[in-house]
Amino acid sequence: MPSAEMTPAGVHEPEPVRPATAEPVPPTREDEVAAAGSELIGGPIGRRALLGTSWWTPVRVVALVAIGMFALGLVQKAPCYHSAWFFGASSQYTKACYSDIPHLYQGRGFADHLVPYFDKLPDDMSGGMGYLEYPVLTGVFMEVASWLTPHSGTIQYQEQWYWFVNAGMLLVCAVVIAVCVARTHRRRPWDGLLVALAPAVLLTATVNWDLLAVALTAAAMLMWSRSRPVAFGVLLGLATAAKLYPVFLLGPLFVLCWRAGKWREFVQATVSTVLAWFVVNLPVMLFAFEGWSKFYTFSQERGVDFGSFWLIWAQNSSNPPSTGFVNTAATVLVVLCCLGIAVLTFTAPRRPRFAQLAFLVVAVFIVTNKVYSPQYVLWLVPLAALARPKWRDFLIWQACEMAYFLGIWMYLAYTTSGDAHKGLPTLGYHWAIVLHLAGTLYLCAVVVRDILMPERDVVRRSGDDDPSGGVLDGAEDVFVLGAATYEPRHAAHFEGPQVDWGRPVPPSPENRSL
Repeated sequence: MPSAEMTPAGVHEPEPVRPATAEPVPPTREDEVAAAGSELIGGPIGRRALLGTSWWTPVRVVALVAIGMFALGLVQKAPCYHSAWFFGASSQYTKACYSDIPHLYQGRGFADHLVPYFDKLPDDMSGGMGYLEYPVLTGVFMEVASWLTPHSGTIQYQEQWYWFVNAGMLLVCAVVIAVCVARTHRRRPWDGLLVALAPAVLLTATVNWDLLAVALTAAAMLMWSRSRPVAFGVLLGLATAAKLYPVFLLGPLFVLCWRAGKWREFVQATVSTVLAWFVVNLPVMLFAFEGWSKFYTFSQERGVDFGSFWLIWAQNSSNPPSTGFVNTAATVLVVLCCLGIAVLTFTAPRRPRFAQLAFLVVAVFIVTNKVYSPQYVLWLVPLAALARPKWRDFLIWQACEMAYFLGIWMYLAYTTSGDAHKGLPTLGYHWAIVLHLAGTLYLCAVVVRDILMPERDVVRRSGDDDPSGGVLDGAEDVFVLGAATYEPRHAAHFEGPQVDWGRPVPPSPENRSL
């Protein structure tokens, strides 16, 4: 690959971008884990294989695999569907098949035809919650599922149907996520299998309603990769109306567009995001403000909860941190980490890929948050598949998340089984939290290494620049800092094909650090 050339202003020209019609990247030729796994279906693809001549296109295969894995996830919930949700205080935990969906059918008034946000929930029904504590678009999703649920028969029968209807709607979301990931990187459609085969998706897809926001975010990423900033903004605004985390993607986009000088596209994306969010939220804000604001007040007032390192601190301290302190400290940590990501963006030898920064920002929010519900892993799965499409690293992270999934249910079994003490004691649960944090931080470290040493980035080693970057893909840098004003060099002690980044250019008035 030719080395980048320096512009008179001291910033380097982008690498030539391969056309969208370039040959797809077969994962079995570049990934040893994928090659080993392919032995189950005939082995790695050969040099003389005729690509693109079969009905079994990568996107169709990914979609079918996603459906199959989702079905296995429904089977995993079968013990709860038949009995454990309804009988026994701890059986849904010992069988690791818990789901919020059937419990909130009655607990949030859907069984009694109460309208979310507008009708106040009786305290004995909601445990004092008052109103539905989910963002508006998720509330709409829950209400539509309630309309499709038969409101007859026993409450157990209705809750079973409600979960099943939601599962059908969430299946559509799961397929959308896998297909969007498969199509975001044009030359890497098989990366969608990382999502379709992810064990965490199988286990957590129907624990809650997070797949709706994840699907809208994945679709937004696809639109940005196609250089459609308005469509990206609309979908991101809808995703933010379903869950808060998608709005954080505007941060990475801001610093990347700053480095590339793509202000017009950033403004279009931001304005579209805000307008789409307001279109969904404004009617509820105007006519049911107290119910609408419940999600935000609950998020602020909620104490330290499951899955966070704050919980380990609180449960091992005679003077646990207050909710106010944790809110402030977590916000400060997020801001500091985001500033670090911004500095990394401007000083990296090559402009980071959008998916890399999106993954890092959402991971930072998850790691520093005061609560980590097991289904939150779904937020990261598609971003991880785009940021670091390497089976080994992905599976290491997934193994840690599976350990946490089992850990939280075993801990809840321990705390709800009385003197029987079935499950995992507090210390064991703390180790499960540590595993979750370690796995997430490991993947973050690998992504940061790829940014600092682009030769190690498997996407760029295939000859692409930023296939999820849309207008950023192959764009010229207009603002960089520090070492980024020099042409990048090889990663030290790296085994494998090297990318010719050229040699450092001596400082001069024209290429001095900005």
